[in-house]
Amino acid sequence: MEKQERADELAGCFALQDVVWNARPYGSGHINETFVLEAKDCPERYILQWINGFVFKRPRDVMENIAGVTGWLQKCIRAEGGDPKRETLTIIPTKNGDLLYEDEDGGAWRVFRFIDGAFGRDLPENPGVFEETGRGFGRFQRRLSGYPAETLKEVIPGFHDTPGRYKQLTTAIERDAVGRRSEVRAEIEFCHARKDEYGLLLTQLTEGKIPLRVTHNDTKVNNLLLDSDTGCALCVIDLDTVMPGLAAYDFGDAIRTGASTAAEDERDLNKVGVSLEMYRAFAQGFLSEAGSRMERDEICSLAVGAKLMTLENGLRFLTDYLNGDVYFKVHHPRQNLDRARAQFALAEDMDHKIKEMLDIVIDAAGRF
Repeated sequence: MEKQERADELAGCFALQDVVWNARPYGSGHINETFVLEAKDCPERYILQWINGFVFKRPRDVMENIAGVTGWLQKCIRAEGGDPKRETLTIIPTKNGDLLYEDEDGGAWRVFRFIDGAFGRDLPENPGVFEETGRGFGRFQRRLSGYPAETLKEVIPGFHDTPGRYKQLTTAIERDAVGRRSEVRAEIEFCHARKDEYGLLLTQLTEGKIPLRVTHNDTKVNNLLLDSDTGCALCVIDLDTVMPGLAAYDFGDAIRTGASTAAEDERDLNKVGVSLEMYRAFAQGFLSEAGSRMERDEICSLAVGAKLMTLENGLRFLTDYLNGDVYFKVHHPRQNLDRARAQFALAEDMDHKIKEMLDIVIDAAGRF
């Protein structure tokens, strides 16, 4: 049965008002399938989602992570005098009290309360929007700074294991599954030349220089809702990839996507670089919230994280290109190669600007 038809039926499995719910497709996500539930003469709306079991093989672990994190956030928000129903996700359980519903095909479904009076953006149109994005993700870090990150399940093992991503690339180079190795020799050499950098953050973690944190791991601009009236950061969403990690992962991934001067698959590499204006805006927002909970080594790791997350994604794109484009969706045969080259160009520009990037985060923290 099509998921649209299932969505109409499955609303009755959750602890919702006893009315006739209509489901319609909602949003533009590429992983899960999302519907908004609406009913005549009912002011409440809800989000119903089918969890992609190919990407998230243990959906119960995903939901247990989300339940733990959102429960903690709700307590923090109440203590600060905020509105938990609008400032974090609210899980609606099944009628049996479960966090998700499993259909006869083994599919997992869940429901969240819809957050009204909010909107998202796909890109940060200006530094002001990006600063507010930083403030939202920084607040997420601050509020969760006391959460025992080690208790979270690793729902995608090795997600930000950059040395592991490099190892996957070397395996793909050796296999050369679709005969593309000869055309990417320059990119392969670029990756090999930086092999000693990939473990920098994990070494700092092992040595106790930076702490394990609760991390979102997908800090795109569109994973933060803004208040429709004020334009201020309201709620971090899409918590499926919440796992134990490093603050530098979340900071770095946001910079990689939001402070780049060009699209992720830009072919004209002369256009690709990091905008220090946008970088500064995000850093100021992020550290205005999270900076008080961070020591100098962790603050400095943020700049390194921007470069490493960029390199890591370049490794992943190049690996997928060598493997025949089996993971990332592509719209033309060389798109993963274009993506890899653009990420490497962005990382190279960060190399030239790393001193300025370090100075910016230290200045934004305002404590040293």
